[in-house]
Amino acid sequence: MTQDLTYLKETASQTAGPYVHIGLTPNASGITGVYPADLGSAMVNDRTRGTRITIRGRVVDGGGASLRDGLVEIWQADANGLYNSPGEQRGRADPDFTGWGRCACDGDDGEFVFHTIKPGRVPFKDGRLMAPHITFWIVARGINLGLHTRMYFPEEAQANTEDPLLLRIEHRDRVATLIAQADGNDSYRFDIHLQGERETVFLDI
Repeated sequence: MTQDLTYLKETASQTAGPYVHIGLTPNASGITGVYPADLGSAMVNDRTRGTRITIRGRVVDGGGASLRDGLVEIWQADANGLYNSPGEQRGRADPDFTGWGRCACDGDDGEFVFHTIKPGRVPFKDGRLMAPHITFWIVARGINLGLHTRMYFPEEAQANTEDPLLLRIEHRDRVATLIAQADGNDSYRFDIHLQGERETVFLDI
């Protein structure tokens, strides 16, 4: 005998609220004693190989205001283009590099900061080499599904022109939204625009 399940209704979608920061970055939220440091806050140590870089940026809404409750995560390869993953390049990736970082946007100015290394080139699924890049994931109140994008490096102009993903962007003037700006010695600025004329290219992955 079948049972009538019409009383089971779909749960309404909800935006990400402040609990995201409480659970993912408790220290940044003022809740201490859960972890010595928030997970993802340290990507490198004294033994990490490669060129140390700093990435700063903001998540900007359509009106030009910084999101102060955003949370950003990054994934990337090590200096040799290898990911710290048990399923890929086992034992070859730099064991002193996490390849993953998480940062809550500052509550005052909305800025996020990552201290990491410049990644090497990794192969696309067809074997072509991609330009050095870092993958970004962004969530905030009002964003139902996390947004994915990439950051490329301005000094890698030749590699960028050959990158398989960048070549797929139909409107070529929008490629610039994925290129960071050099901001001093081994420092980069990468602002992520959610809407407007400078809207960042987001990826459906």
